[in-house]
Amino acid sequence: MLDITKRVRTHILDMTHYSKSSHIGSALSIVEILITLYFKVLNTDPKNPQKSDRDKFILSKAHGSVALYAVLAEKGFFPLSYLKKYYIDGGILPGHLDRLSVPGIEISAGSLGHGFSISIGMAISNKKTGNKGRIFVLIGDGECNEGSVWEGVMLAAHLKLDNVIAIVDYNKIQSFGKTNEVINQEPILDRWRSFGWDVKEVDGHNFDQLFEALTSTHEKPRVIIAHTIKGKGVSFMEDKLEWHYKSPNDDEYKEAIDEIEREN
Repeated sequence: MLDITKRVRTHILDMTHYSKSSHIGSALSIVEILITLYFKVLNTDPKNPQKSDRDKFILSKAHGSVALYAVLAEKGFFPLSYLKKYYIDGGILPGHLDRLSVPGIEISAGSLGHGFSISIGMAISNKKTGNKGRIFVLIGDGECNEGSVWEGVMLAAHLKLDNVIAIVDYNKIQSFGKTNEVINQEPILDRWRSFGWDVKEVDGHNFDQLFEALTSTHEKPRVIIAHTIKGKGVSFMEDKLEWHYKSPNDDEYKEAIDEIEREN
């Protein structure tokens, strides 16, 4: 999986560099999660992206869109050349997700908490119609400050929605500081358990742990607390708040690309 991981991180660097856009740290932290989903877990078909019984993936932390675009292109949902049209005048890939932009985007998102709520609605719909498709939703740890998240958490447990799996990108940094200094998330595992969810805790950069947590059986809605590193893969970006906002300049871009290429 190293080759695909390096390609995706290179795409992320390319796209944020030429578009001079932000949120590179938020995108780099979810690379392994998305690759595991799209290349190992999800029942999806790039040639038939709207098939009725597909698994649906919702990126509720839609500011990490550049990572999802890169993975969808690598999976074959649309040509890799589309990545050159990210977040620029006349482009086709917006900074936050638009479901009409390219195949594979299930919802338009950007306002935190909304994607999670929509995913619960999708899971309810599938239960009522007998659709076997599962719903996977990725949320940020800072996003867990939103009340709408916890309303959805309560409802999903009450309705026993075992067809929904949430992943928390627990990189411990949000837009204005350390997550647990802004609003403390701990004890995060006990909080989700107390709401009636099945809880798994993993290294969010470990493919084996992610795969097991995403595929093992469960009788309740499941949440995966994925410990990640903001800016993962580029040493000078890792665990740095500034990379929630900055785009790499020419020198930083070259240094980051060189570092990724040397990874083994």
